[in-house]
Amino acid sequence: MTLSAPTHAAGVGEVCFHTEPGYGGASWCYRPWGYADLPEYVHDKARSFESNSDVVVYAIDHAPGGRCYYRKIWAGDRDPNWTWGGRIDGVSTDSQGCEVS
Repeated sequence: MTLSAPTHAAGVGEVCFHTEPGYGGASWCYRPWGYADLPEYVHDKARSFESNSDVVVYAIDHAPGGRCYYRKIWAGDRDPNWTWGGRIDGVSTDSQGCEVS
């Protein structure tokens, strides 16, 4: 499998989310610690991601009815065609009390 180079490579310690598959389009990067909402242009629109973080971070989905779900993003993890990114609302260094998805 050949992966294309990211348009904005994750810097040391960052996790970057991209609006297009293959690490293309607009990007937004998170540097751990704490919780951060994704900006509107990538909120529920992340099609790929790459982690250059040395800690696990949690992609958070705030669902209707007050429920929330998470997906772990492991240190060094990446996905050029991330289907879960259509759900992402925020990112955190803990699960925020959400259920695993």
